[in-house]
Amino acid sequence: MESSAIFPIFYIPPTSYFSGLKQCNYNFKLEIQEHFPKQTYRNRASIYSPNGTLDLMVPVIKGSKVHTKVRDVKISDEFKWQRLHWKSFESCYRNSAYFEYYEPEFYKFYTTKYNFLFDINIELFQWVLKQLKLNLDLQFTDEYFKSYDDGLDFRSKFVVKDMQLTSTKTPYFQVFDDREGFKPNLSIVDLLFNQGPQAKTFF
Repeated sequence: MESSAIFPIFYIPPTSYFSGLKQCNYNFKLEIQEHFPKQTYRNRASIYSPNGTLDLMVPVIKGSKVHTKVRDVKISDEFKWQRLHWKSFESCYRNSAYFEYYEPEFYKFYTTKYNFLFDINIELFQWVLKQLKLNLDLQFTDEYFKSYDDGLDFRSKFVVKDMQLTSTKTPYFQVFDDREGFKPNLSIVDLLFNQGPQAKTFF
């Protein structure tokens, strides 16, 4: 049997993540046994704002960053991060072609209280798969392994600020590309809001 690739669970992953899934023929498992690493897309998403790239962070409770499994990381409610994220999506994508098309369902993620990072990440991931018409039976890791066979371990391949990653086959229209040009490897919602049902064809 062909071995499964191992992917981390991100907060609204970048487009390169979905290109990676396709590269593996969607034969993958999601890593839920690893310890939460800092400075990754596990609690961050990058979008295109009027002022350039904007990183949205899901705050986690202090102490969650040390020797805590990803599935056990708790979200901090020190500030109204969901309201901030939603306002950012509105200001960045209200004028995009498909924001209103996705808005009713997408908005629900920002009015529902989540205690664990894993819960919102997996629910958003399932929602994105649905929009991309990818009917996948998600599989999860049972135990942690430090390394896997070459080509199968994607846990550290999606580095924040690394624009060299292959994200989409061709550039697509972005709301503010007249200001700073095309920005590759933003969150998958950037592609969805700008290209709608055609998003899948860009991988």
